[in-house]
Amino acid sequence: MVEEVKVRKIKDGTVIDHITSGEALNVLKILGIPKDYPKTPVTVAMNVLSAKVDSKDIVKVEGRELKAEEVDKIALIAPRATINIIRGFKVVEKKKVSIPETIEGVLRCANPNCVTHFEEVRSRFVVEERSPIKLRCYFCEKVMRGEEIVRQF
Repeated sequence: MVEEVKVRKIKDGTVIDHITSGEALNVLKILGIPKDYPKTPVTVAMNVLSAKVDSKDIVKVEGRELKAEEVDKIALIAPRATINIIRGFKVVEKKKVSIPETIEGVLRCANPNCVTHFEEVRSRFVVEERSPIKLRCYFCEKVMRGEEIVRQF
């Protein structure tokens, strides 16, 4: 006998699927949950078995569609994630996140001496590796990886 855990469908909102296992709580940080959205119903499933990968995390946020900047941040910690927009209980849009060649204005350089900390300069990073993520500051060439990036959320 196979047991199944069922999570109810959401009427309107966003389902973030195929999150790298163990990163769901970081996704919640990126989305500002619960701080900025204290009454938003959220469902979190962690370490769920998956046909494509060994395990994954899933986050469902009711009544909210993600901003492009949020999707870009999620891509940095979950490069295989899928964003599903739900309206009227149906998936109306489905897209995979992608990491662009350069990332601007999303992160701060970890180098405290970088010009981005002293001037009105928008941060910019060149993506050197996607998995695991490796970014290089365009201005001071400081390299940032996984945990350094996650700490900023």
